[in-house]
Amino acid sequence: MQYKNPVLFSDYSDPDVIRVGDDFYMVASSFNHVPAVPVLHSKNLVEWELVNYVLDKLPFERFNAVCHGAGAWAPSLRFHGGKFYCLIPFPDEGIYVAEADDPCGKWSLLRPLMEGKGFIDPCPIWDNGKCYVAFAFAKSRAGFNSKIAVFETDEQLKTPAKKYETVFDGTDIAPKIEGPKFYKRGGYFYILAPAGGVKTGWQTALRSKKIYGPYESKIILIQGDTTVNGPHQGALVDVDESGERWAFLHFQDMGAYGRVVHLQPAQWVNGWPVCGEYRGDNLAGTPVAGGEYPVDICTSARINTSDEFEGDRLSLVWQTPANRREEWYSFNRGLRLNCAYYGGNSLADLPQLFMQKVYNKNFSAKAKCRLNLVNDGDEAGFVMFGKEYAYACVVRADGQNYLEIRKGAIGGGPDETLCRSQPYDENCVTFQLSAKLENPDRLAYKFTFGKVAFTHIFYAVAGVWTGAKIGVYARSSTQSKGSATFKYFRTVCTDNRVK
Repeated sequence: MQYKNPVLFSDYSDPDVIRVGDDFYMVASSFNHVPAVPVLHSKNLVEWELVNYVLDKLPFERFNAVCHGAGAWAPSLRFHGGKFYCLIPFPDEGIYVAEADDPCGKWSLLRPLMEGKGFIDPCPIWDNGKCYVAFAFAKSRAGFNSKIAVFETDEQLKTPAKKYETVFDGTDIAPKIEGPKFYKRGGYFYILAPAGGVKTGWQTALRSKKIYGPYESKIILIQGDTTVNGPHQGALVDVDESGERWAFLHFQDMGAYGRVVHLQPAQWVNGWPVCGEYRGDNLAGTPVAGGEYPVDICTSARINTSDEFEGDRLSLVWQTPANRREEWYSFNRGLRLNCAYYGGNSLADLPQLFMQKVYNKNFSAKAKCRLNLVNDGDEAGFVMFGKEYAYACVVRADGQNYLEIRKGAIGGGPDETLCRSQPYDENCVTFQLSAKLENPDRLAYKFTFGKVAFTHIFYAVAGVWTGAKIGVYARSSTQSKGSATFKYFRTVCTDNRVK
């Protein structure tokens, strides 16, 4: 069976992957969006299913409001002593850990491993009854980057560290090195890490006979003559128990589409891992466009982005940009979004945006909504969100409902109304969006209200460390009992319709 890259055409930034028996598990960054730290499962490293989140909410009070780009960065996942450990860095708070017997079940509350600003991308390894954690530094918080450090804790990761030791300085040969992943093989400790920056960098491997070094380095994956820029942060994983078959998953930054996940073959050459297509002469590999499934199993695993809003809970694809509140929503023959009070005009910092990632190059999305707007200032809408965003909405003003199209920007002023309809008297509205790839990384989209198309074309823009997101919301500028009930949210991949 053949696969094509990317195997996950969606924003699962900074993936870390492990194998436990015949199962593969992945975690990824979620930043300020909750639930936080997605857990994905696969049987073959190609077909993935979203099965859980490590955190129901972010454990610091400030995340009750929108904190763009903060939150849970680049986690790592490991299995040791019968438990799964997920190490999660918060760049303003420190490195924390949660554990679980089953990654698809309930995770423990977070506990600190090292508190402080600027510590990111932790990854543990166990040796001689102790645990060692490699990590990197965020220049925006620590004042420097391009270094890898290690701290020590106990085997169960219960003892917070008070100090660390720098084991590699990449300032000259591996600038911006970050995202370390710790491994041990053949008497060597290995740290795999991206360097050179998200859009233009490469993969570096470090190795040493000792945890604290000294480490020698080698470049193991470069863009070469491919279109896969970066290639950035990822994970090396053994494919089976033999220890002879390996794979490497990493992300590629594709702008509005986010950081999509590629699968590379990997092999060991002269004691070094080499990823992608290896052309000999002990050189670095280059990304492949696809290949044979690493595991010869075909499954039905996929991420379903449509939601009929049946039952009493949201699908796992939905996240909000701040910790959720019970008063925002309920289920009553659909997803009822209450017109919760929000004092701002701009959607940029609205916490009750219910959004999901973009999952296809070309797609359409449709959401049917029953309106119960009561007070002037009540509003319900459908958004394509990023640093710049646009949305279609129904707003109540002067005792009547109106259809509007607006646009805005994170950090900008009030949102701009581009058009307003005559009074809208129907009690239901169907929001629609069609989006297509115009050229590499450029996602164009337009809105439709039912059968009435708005001709203006918008261009999706990435969020703060994330790809663009699509979703729905309700809000009010007053204390209101108004609401909007979404009957469904349906997405369709239209790749075959676009030439």
